[in-house]
Amino acid sequence: MVVIRLSRRGAKNRPFYGVMVADHRMPRDGRFIEQVGYYDPRAEKAPISLKMDRIEHWQKLGAKPSDTVGNLIKRFRAIQPAA
Repeated sequence: MVVIRLSRRGAKNRPFYGVMVADHRMPRDGRFIEQVGYYDPRAEKAPISLKMDRIEHWQKLGAKPSDTVGNLIKRFRAIQPAA
């Protein structure tokens, strides 16, 4: 099964997360299929950046977002201006 989840990047005590599409059997920071965004919990401006077209593409193919990524998607949609 393919999942959309966070992968920890950054340094000790300075977390930074990539939003990755990966096989559920791969380790958290291991091999991934595609990076579809990032999340920086320490940033004040634009802490979330997501490629929504690619996330929707992977969801149509059956990828399941983790609970945390699902919450990030909701927050990202709320801060984006309506087109």
